[in-house]
Amino acid sequence: MNFEDAFKTSFLENMANVTVLDTIFALSLAVCIGVFIFFIYKKTYKGVMYSASFAVTLIALTMITTVVILAVTSNVILSLGMVGALSIVRFRTAIKEPLDIAFLFWSIAAGIVLAAGLLPLAVFGSVLIGVVLLVFVNYQTNDLPYILILTFTDETAERDITKRLTNAVKKKMIKSKTVNYDSIEINYEIRLKNNDTGFLNSLRQVSGVRQAVLVSYNGDYMG
Repeated sequence: MNFEDAFKTSFLENMANVTVLDTIFALSLAVCIGVFIFFIYKKTYKGVMYSASFAVTLIALTMITTVVILAVTSNVILSLGMVGALSIVRFRTAIKEPLDIAFLFWSIAAGIVLAAGLLPLAVFGSVLIGVVLLVFVNYQTNDLPYILILTFTDETAERDITKRLTNAVKKKMIKSKTVNYDSIEINYEIRLKNNDTGFLNSLRQVSGVRQAVLVSYNGDYMG
């Protein structure tokens, strides 16, 4: 079949390329894999605010991708039109968590593989990806980073703080230091010893210390 013959394909012949049974089976499997991705996302989410709408979007994205690829593989004309239609789509929603990008690509890839008829790859590949994410994302380490925010009055208090902090934590590094006319503020990145936060009470008792705040830090940091 040459290029001209491909455009002479009738509507009924196009319908016969993808049967109703194939469509139902592919979409049913897409729902199952989408729900699996949904639960993996829910179990591995470590962000501040969980977005239920984004999780449901993963299911819908798997199904939509399956429908699109089924249509594209059955009709050359439709595939060209689909490329043109998708080229004008612009997504403005910001991805807040880097891991969310992996889930988006996972949903799209699962839909593509399903529609291509590679069912074992879609099922076993999704199961393997889910297991890997569960193991590594939920892996807990005792060397978690924290940010220590200290506000004090003078350099004498700073020397006392530095001495006590060196003995109390496993590792410390100054992230920022702000000097005002009546106070000094230092932000430390620290690693705790055995998750012990009792040193914070002793720092608060240092003469000249106005405030001591310890917060968990899950952003980018030097290992």
